[in-house]
Amino acid sequence: MSFNPADLGWLVPFLILAIVGMLLVLAEAFYKGTDRTALVGLTVAGSLASAIASIVLYRQLEPGQQIALMGEALIADRTGYVLSALFAVVTAMTALMSPAHQREHDWQMGEYYGVLLLSASGMVMLAHAGNLVTVFLGIETMSIGVYVMCAMRRRSRRGNEAAMKYFLIGAFATGFLMYGMALIYGAAGTTSLVKLQALLPQTQNPGLVVAGAFLLVVAFGFKVAAVPFHMWAPDAYEGAPTPVTAFMAAAVKAAAVAAMIRVFGIALGGEIIPYGTLGWASPMVVIAAITITLGNISAVRQDNIKRMLAYSSISHAGVLLVGICALGLGSKTANSGLVYYLIAYSFTTMGAFAVVSYVGSRGRERLLIDDWAGLGNQFPGAALAMTICLLSFGGVPPTGGFFGKFYVFKAAMEVYDGQLLWLVAIGVVNSAISIYYYLRIVTAMYFREANQPFAPNRSGGLLFVIVVCPLIVLELGLMPGWWLRLVG
Repeated sequence: MSFNPADLGWLVPFLILAIVGMLLVLAEAFYKGTDRTALVGLTVAGSLASAIASIVLYRQLEPGQQIALMGEALIADRTGYVLSALFAVVTAMTALMSPAHQREHDWQMGEYYGVLLLSASGMVMLAHAGNLVTVFLGIETMSIGVYVMCAMRRRSRRGNEAAMKYFLIGAFATGFLMYGMALIYGAAGTTSLVKLQALLPQTQNPGLVVAGAFLLVVAFGFKVAAVPFHMWAPDAYEGAPTPVTAFMAAAVKAAAVAAMIRVFGIALGGEIIPYGTLGWASPMVVIAAITITLGNISAVRQDNIKRMLAYSSISHAGVLLVGICALGLGSKTANSGLVYYLIAYSFTTMGAFAVVSYVGSRGRERLLIDDWAGLGNQFPGAALAMTICLLSFGGVPPTGGFFGKFYVFKAAMEVYDGQLLWLVAIGVVNSAISIYYYLRIVTAMYFREANQPFAPNRSGGLLFVIVVCPLIVLELGLMPGWWLRLVG
């Protein structure tokens, strides 16, 4: 791997997050007092600086242009910088959401903000990954930070249990990831994603390619919470502090999909490797179909909102796997469709969990659907924001969620000989089913009487997220063409 000092200019978004994150962790060691407003401000400033740097670098590249960095360890392209900006903005929103929840639920820990930025730096690494080693480093940098943040509410037994489950399952998935990468390297003699695309079809050891690709499918299945590798998600989402749950559901899932775009779209894509009974697309389409269906069926049975959103997230992971299959099988629009979906899904998720955090107080976190009765009468703005986000989750126009699903399914229909048409049909039917359990919350908010008055967490940052995210979700649905040109 060669080092070129000029490459550092293309890595500014990553460097900002990593350096500011380390400074924040060190600052907490010398910080005196309980007011951590300055730490929150530095976190938001660092995240926004990283997002602005991503936009500036994006504008310096032509559509389709790719620049190899650090000896092909990383790739600078427009897709990477769009995702980098998304991760930075989601990180800033998470930081804005956190102080109110920390104050209300008594887990005020300043190192949280440094760990948050360091985890985001791993996500940016995944967005620009050009090597299997970089993919591994990015996933571990991201994951270790999230394990720590899950357990930061130390007095919560449920939070400690969630963190332990997430850590153990994550470590188990890392074993599949490393072994799969080792087999791929053994078949091709390189870990460069671009070189793998050319060398794997010519390998003398096709069995290693098949085994390695299947192990990678399992490993990434754990990371995106696809069935049957999803068992950790509901417990982790429920037990983690709500801002951390939002970060996990939006940014962590999007980063894992960003890595899959690189691995399965570049290294394992093409006209040979994904096809046939031993191609990786064969098990992945089955996993996608089961994930969409089981996620929806399980969500219907939930009365806890965080668990319901967890199973909803599992169902959305299945839709994203449909896009990954379409990308690997050669669809020309799958990449832009996936990135658009990730943008819409991330802002929808942040908005929904921001309302969950706003409604829950120390004495009563209001995680059951019945606890939301009467919210529309007492706080119509929060109820409206939640309604927009829920409709976007269900794929109801004119929201970003509708067009996100539309473009992913459209890309799947473009695959040669209609191989994924049956999968698209399953996705469309399940999208209609999902509207039922989303509307359960809407019904409770608007058509039931409140059991007792709401005492929401009031915070300027939290209110900002609640206002901005639904507006972006609506703008994504009203002007999808602009966003598609941005990502495509």
